[in-house]
Amino acid sequence: MKVTIRFFSSLREELGISHQEHETLALSVAQLRSELMLLQPVFSQALAPGKAIRVAVNQEVCDDTALLSEGCEVAFFPPVTGG
Repeated sequence: MKVTIRFFSSLREELGISHQEHETLALSVAQLRSELMLLQPVFSQALAPGKAIRVAVNQEVCDDTALLSEGCEVAFFPPVTGG
């Protein structure tokens, strides 16, 4: 299936891209994250397990167990604080 992946803030800077279209067989965010980590070393570092990364599918914050669907948007971003 085809998904749109967006990277925000320090992830965007680290990866050098803000978004990409991606053809995947992944069914969940966790599977997609693992798949991306195998593509290039920079993805492996940026999305490594244990790193504080939040994710949203179709603009709804979720965890790695969230399911993907054709045409969905997956966003990866660092945790943010504000006031």
